[in-house]
Amino acid sequence: MEYSENTTTTTVAATAATAGEGSPTALSPTSSSSSPSVVLSPCAACKILRRRCAEKCVLAPYFPPTEPLKFTIAHRVFGASNIIKLLQELPEAQRADAVNSMVYEANARLRDPVYGCAGAICQLQKQIGDLQAELAKAQAEIMNIQCQNANLFELICKQMASQNHDQQNNLPQQTLPYQETSAFFFDESTLGVAWEPLWT
Repeated sequence: MEYSENTTTTTVAATAATAGEGSPTALSPTSSSSSPSVVLSPCAACKILRRRCAEKCVLAPYFPPTEPLKFTIAHRVFGASNIIKLLQELPEAQRADAVNSMVYEANARLRDPVYGCAGAICQLQKQIGDLQAELAKAQAEIMNIQCQNANLFELICKQMASQNHDQQNNLPQQTLPYQETSAFFFDESTLGVAWEPLWT
């Protein structure tokens, strides 16, 4: 019994030594750490759909694992199959914009199930119309104020012109008495000179 156990132990040891000599890296402790297995996290779409995320998943670039709510909202309104079909029909340059549009429309549809994006568009158009009406009203008020200022300026100019005209008309009337008195004194002196030889 002891002989058979020793024989078995010797056979196992020899087999292990032979395997170690033939492939030295097979039992090396560093062989497993040199090429670790990379575990990729599935995208939010595949995680919610509970399926394996393929290497070339169409949804992975636009629904990262950190944004599960983004796919949940779009999935509730459009459905995963419709989203995948739409992305496959579009070129890659337009897929990101398409996903953003779908998410925005899905949010609007959840907030307003009746009108969705159309309700938001109508509301924005109404705001634009109201702002345009206010702008036209403000422009009309500005034009009215400018006309009032122009009329006021014209009236002031007319008043100033009339005042200047009145002042010019009053100047000769004020100088007339002085001219008469000076003429009177001139005549008296002339007469005095003319009569002076008569007294001598």
